[in-house]
Amino acid sequence: MKKSLIALAVLAASGTAFAQSTVTMFGIVDAAVSVAKGDVADKTSMINSGYNSSRFGVRGVEDLGGGLKASFHLEGALSNDDGNATGFNFQRRSLVSLMGGFGQIDLGREYTPHFWNHTVYDPFGTNGSGSQIGLNTAAGGATTVRTNNAINYYTPTMGGFKLQAQMAFGEQSSNAAAPDAGNMTSFRASYDMGNLSAAVATGKTNVSAGVDITSTNYGAAYNFGVAKVMGSVFKDERTGAADTDGYVFGLLAPVGPGTVRFAMSQTETGTAQAKKTAIGYVYGLSKRTDLYATYASVKNSGGASANAGGATSGVNGSSTAMDFGVKHSF
Repeated sequence: MKKSLIALAVLAASGTAFAQSTVTMFGIVDAAVSVAKGDVADKTSMINSGYNSSRFGVRGVEDLGGGLKASFHLEGALSNDDGNATGFNFQRRSLVSLMGGFGQIDLGREYTPHFWNHTVYDPFGTNGSGSQIGLNTAAGGATTVRTNNAINYYTPTMGGFKLQAQMAFGEQSSNAAAPDAGNMTSFRASYDMGNLSAAVATGKTNVSAGVDITSTNYGAAYNFGVAKVMGSVFKDERTGAADTDGYVFGLLAPVGPGTVRFAMSQTETGTAQAKKTAIGYVYGLSKRTDLYATYASVKNSGGASANAGGATSGVNGSSTAMDFGVKHSF
């Protein structure tokens, strides 16, 4: 009888522990057919992540009591068009965290604070032929999306305001030729209340001895009901090289069971300038499944040769791309 009571007590205690800790698998599978045409070469291909980035991950949280929680987040990219031919890893996000009334502290590989405005205030986010960040990269931009070996701190939200601060280590030896190479500091201050959202962010990365990249951007959005208008501007400054400036302005408008997306963007490095116009529609089949179509056109001048999709453009050339895809989340 005593043994039975002890066993029941152990099971009850175990049940309580498990109830306080949860582990969840999650992911997105996104695939599209992309038809791109350029003045040098055309390309038709099957792509992944035309609307949202395909991914698979595991995350969990444990209630430690007293308002304190511990969590982890492991997330890797899926190349569902080829079945991850190059292998699977957790390079999207790999974090262990503590959170409470003080805010949240993350340790590991994480997005940089100065990346977020590029995706939050772009109607096309950072995926597919319509996104501005793709134009930015092609035209010489230097925005760092993620960083390794990072310490992240998020303040609690206070009246709509929130601050994110990040420090990342390049992990160079003190006697290395460039002991600070890879070190990064980044900050983002945001305001989200009602229909208004706005943020400013800046980040500085030491690339090598005496060479730094400083990225600064501003973004805002306002939901008018009939449409959500948004935009951002950015500047990437490099030691000893020309700066890169750019912007994106556009809107999201609910139409029928889906959403119309429209954006105009530009990236300029020195005299090289690339402009993009994009329009698309996302049709919601359910809360987890969407069909989408995107059309984008890129025009270059001043020596630029950025492309739309997988097309190839000559210097000062132009290109177009169309994506037709489906996204399912789980």
